[in-house]
Amino acid sequence: MKAVYLEDINKPFTLIEAEKPVAGPGEVVVQVKAAALNRRDVWIQKGRYFIKKYPAILGSDCAGVVAELGEGVDKAWQDQQVLVDPSADWGDNSRAHSAEYTILGMPHHGAFAEYVKVPAANLYQLPLHLSFEEAAALPLAGVTAYRALFTKCDLQQGERVLVTGAGGGVALFAIQFALAAGAEVWVTSGTDEKIALAKDLGVTGGINYKTEEWGKKLKAETGGFDVIIDSAAGEGFVQLVKLARPGGRIGIYGGTTGMIGQVNPAEIFWKQLSIFGSTMGTSQDFASMVRLVSEKEIRPIVDIVYPLEQAEEAVRYLEENKQFGKVILKVS
Repeated sequence: MKAVYLEDINKPFTLIEAEKPVAGPGEVVVQVKAAALNRRDVWIQKGRYFIKKYPAILGSDCAGVVAELGEGVDKAWQDQQVLVDPSADWGDNSRAHSAEYTILGMPHHGAFAEYVKVPAANLYQLPLHLSFEEAAALPLAGVTAYRALFTKCDLQQGERVLVTGAGGGVALFAIQFALAAGAEVWVTSGTDEKIALAKDLGVTGGINYKTEEWGKKLKAETGGFDVIIDSAAGEGFVQLVKLARPGGRIGIYGGTTGMIGQVNPAEIFWKQLSIFGSTMGTSQDFASMVRLVSEKEIRPIVDIVYPLEQAEEAVRYLEENKQFGKVILKVS
């Protein structure tokens, strides 16, 4: 089979001929129709992921057709169109994953290939309204957004939500899910163009975080937020604490701008704020996320589609942070 191969840290992604996987007991082999890139793939290529096992076939997200069943797998899955939950070994504690937890694509070979082997328990029927490319955009980013919004921050209808970094995959799903839940949504972004695109999705308003005193200006315009979903951390997190309403909840799933700045603890305890760390999700989170997408017919935002053999170009495009939506690899 054709697969995208990462030989080592800081090496380019290359197309190779690899051995097709074979399904073991309780497993299936999925013929991949489309796979999605994540920031995780950039970090792995640069050697900045906490697991380092090279060479590797990366790729956490995919949609495709079940091509082979292992022993003990329900025969009804044969030839079904599916998407795959990329999580494995979360463990029994729904509040946090176990030490054995892994994500498809590192350390085990992932979905940047014509075929991928996964546990049958991780299969979900492809939502009927989605293409393979749209469905491939959903798993990792979708479950991360869902858990941060609902499982951790307990978003309620009618609440006001701020999503930082509009344009990234998780941020866009947080926007779409919050709107579907009946929330009023605002965004931040480093470009006015992305704020305008977010408004096209139904967002009420936004502000460019490069604006001087952006937090103070946004507070004056909105009065603050019940829920804030953040991927940046860094010095800007101080502004998020100030923007949170009394009883507000802040969900943080990333740290692209580094260490959090000097936060006044009184603003946290006096306003009774809750700050939640969140990443990925349980199988229950994933199932609930797929159900929401199906019931509300939410369409993931796809920015650009590359052929499998152009995976290196796709990763460089993602690294430039110009996208509004997911970057997809189409597997012919």
